Amino acid sequence: MIRIREICFKSACIVVTVATLALGACGREDKGWRRDPAATKTDRLSPQEGYLKPPRVVSAIRQGNAVALTGQAEPLSSVRMGAPTGEALVGQADAAGAWRLVAQLAAEPRLYGLSMTMEGRTVQAQGYLMVAPTGAAVLLRAGAGAEVLGQSSPSPRILAIDYDRGGGGVVSGVGTPGAGLGVRVDRSTRGEGKVGEDGRFSISLDQPLAEGTHAIQVAGEGGEQLVAVGVSPPLPPTDGPVRSTLTATGWRVDWMTPGGGLQTTQLLGDSQ
Repeated sequence: MIRIREICFKSACIVVTVATLALGACGREDKGWRRDPAATKTDRLSPQEGYLKPPRVVSAIRQGNAVALTGQAEPLSSVRMGAPTGEALVGQADAAGAWRLVAQLAAEPRLYGLSMTMEGRTVQAQGYLMVAPTGAAVLLRAGAGAEVLGQSSPSPRILAIDYDRGGGGVVSGVGTPGAGLGVRVDRSTRGEGKVGEDGRFSISLDQPLAEGTHAIQVAGEGGEQLVAVGVSPPLPPTDGPVRSTLTATGWRVDWMTPGGGLQTTQLLGDSQ
């Protein structure tokens, strides 16, 4: 078991929920992507100094060959999204804390980090934001399941499967809020959980995923879904900290965690 901590790269990070999950490849020292020189201030503030809530992405809407990303940050703060290639998108939150940035689409998935700066303090969000060629936006979370923005379903639907080099896996997707779910791998029950109030679920598997093709089923209140997913060890990144491969089921993204480990996110269906 590991405890997820903030994950950073050259630009910043993306907001995710801190949790304790089964994936074990992430180390505790930041040996991955370097922090952006413009984002070196700490976001660990004492209660006496006041706490600045990290920025977060709320929605992603495709507009032609670009995607408009909106979110929340501290009112009037400077908001920055940066890619490991050095590309940076900069904007400002309004008086209500709402911000909007537009990212161009590419032939392969692109990764970004998110941060905000206010009164000389920079707060980095946790995680990476991946923008797929289709315009889908996905929050990649070290040691946890990916979150696909803008997706919902009255019946349980798998959107992503994450696993590390040891095979520790998490199945995530959407369903009816509050619905109880079970996950079966090759007809054997491997995890149980509930859909959160936000309509999302993320269920850790109690046994590692062995290499090969597996039938993964999620079932519970509202219905069920069965998908076939091929599992193989994470591949070393070829483009900075990430390697993207289009498979029969969707984009497979092998990416470097802050501790120097590798994690694979297999996207399915509309999350491509």
